[in-house]
Amino acid sequence: MPSAPPTNRAAPPANRAVHGRLPSLTGLRFIAALLVFGYHSSLALPALNPFASDDVADGYRWLFGNAGWAGVTFFFILSGFVLTWSARPDDRPRHFWRRRFFKVYPNHLVTWVLALVLLSGAATQWWQAAPNLLLVHVWVPEFSVFLGVNPPSWSLACELFFYLCFPLFLRWIKRIPSEHLWRWAIGTAAAVIAVPALAYVLLPDNPPMPEGSPASVWQYWSVYMLPPVRAMDFVLGMLMARIVLTGVRFAVKPLPAALACVAAYALSLYIPWLYALDAVFVIPMALLIPAVAMADVEGRPSLLRNRLLHWLGEVSFAFYMVHLILLNVVRELLGPDRFFGTAAGFGVLLLEAVATLGVAWLLYVAVERPAMNRWGRPRKKVTT
Repeated sequence: MPSAPPTNRAAPPANRAVHGRLPSLTGLRFIAALLVFGYHSSLALPALNPFASDDVADGYRWLFGNAGWAGVTFFFILSGFVLTWSARPDDRPRHFWRRRFFKVYPNHLVTWVLALVLLSGAATQWWQAAPNLLLVHVWVPEFSVFLGVNPPSWSLACELFFYLCFPLFLRWIKRIPSEHLWRWAIGTAAAVIAVPALAYVLLPDNPPMPEGSPASVWQYWSVYMLPPVRAMDFVLGMLMARIVLTGVRFAVKPLPAALACVAAYALSLYIPWLYALDAVFVIPMALLIPAVAMADVEGRPSLLRNRLLHWLGEVSFAFYMVHLILLNVVRELLGPDRFFGTAAGFGVLLLEAVATLGVAWLLYVAVERPAMNRWGRPRKKVTT
């Protein structure tokens, strides 16, 4: 992920790019991936929650019940922000698409195979597996399809749509006068917040979601998974990057933005379910990402910039792609009907996180990084 060199400027001059590396955002990526891990490890069906006590299990599930939604919102906004931040005027769309494809697809292919072998192969039909392999499954409003094989891959299918549209989005957004960027950002956030209200009013209440979720499959799919809807998060990230790059006033600091994210999460536990999937998080996340980026640009101290957290951020995509597979594998090894006391249960969670991190590191060094180095860039022609 890009990270930024220290500088003494309070803000970049108007219409002057300050492209650079953003190590604090790289570190923040792992925290978001850990939120998704916490969500999946809290599930009762399948029985991934390790706690024997109903009170502890329910408390853990309540605490992390919306963490996955928050993590995904962060990733989508971050993706738009970082790609806009690092965009080069001379970059051709086909070169951009090539880099992004070889960044994400090799990991997807490997985890698709692992998921079929270790997780869902016995219960998966070809009409569920094939769309997942091609990353078009998120366009199908069928629960067993859009969350089939390796469920976290649904967000990758959305990202692929974002990447396809990015050159066009960037061309449009660059035409927005800098003094109007905040209006567009506020309007985009408002549109995201309006989506759940429209889903409650316009979409049918059936068929219901599994596990008693308080919405229908149609409502859930349209609010949380439909790529054109989630593209608004991505576009909001792009707009926030343009606000920073063009020198528009941005006075939010990381700590208040982080506290706003915590407050939004607390609110998400009590509001109607569809609003907790994305809408409640979109504004604080859209403020947090540029606030953290500006801390790097200005050279201010940042706990997110340390070497360990930066490394964890580098492997966070692989961690995200393998974590649900590892949660199920460890559960099978321990015994599907075996649950633990509070201390032992947290020990199991730590074991699962470490095992996931180890496999993620292998995936990163053996698949993700070599694929990018080998195929992510066009070969330079050698002239004599």
